[in-house]
Amino acid sequence: MTEASLLAVQTISEPRTAAALLDPLRTRILALAREPASATEIARQLEMPRQRVHYHVRELERFGLLLTAGRRRRRNLIEQRFVATARSYVLAPGLLGPLAPDWRTVGDTASGEYLLALLEQVRDDVGRATAKEEAAPGEAETAERPATVSLKAQFRLESAAQRTAFATALREALVAAIARHTSPDRLDDGRPGKGGPHRLLLACYPVPAAGREERPRGGRT
Repeated sequence: MTEASLLAVQTISEPRTAAALLDPLRTRILALAREPASATEIARQLEMPRQRVHYHVRELERFGLLLTAGRRRRRNLIEQRFVATARSYVLAPGLLGPLAPDWRTVGDTASGEYLLALLEQVRDDVGRATAKEEAAPGEAETAERPATVSLKAQFRLESAAQRTAFATALREALVAAIARHTSPDRLDDGRPGKGGPHRLLLACYPVPAAGREERPRGGRT
């Protein structure tokens, strides 16, 4: 397994696994294990004792964050190599239990808190939909990955009037697209409509001054 074949993002939903992941040294080990490596090789890159690194490697393996990736002979020794399960990880909102944000409890729908709570809903939905551990045994390799649609853009707004006009035009366009291209979520008798349910979240927010301003690639905006 190489970095190209790793999961791009893995959702961590088990508390003990999350605790194992949050150790600073273990995150560094996982970053170095995006390509197969032995504990000795990782210790050399970290400039740390092999025994200490080996302990953390075994703990990461125990929690399913490192996989064995074959053995190789090095001088007179046979070294076990390991590889990370993903290039990056996210923690499931459900890890916070009753402290997880709920958009329904935030009164100000124009606030940053409301948007953050909505984003946690998205992360929870998408994380559960893509989690491999939810696939039935033997189906993990053949399970169809959920299709999603995403749109990202960066632009500037100069005034409150421009923001209002932009929001109005965007709302009208979305309502028209939904009416034209989707099925009703609920039928007249209250039953669910045909097809699979989908959620749409559209967010627009000012980029913090300290954030990175992205530059267009290949001349595209």
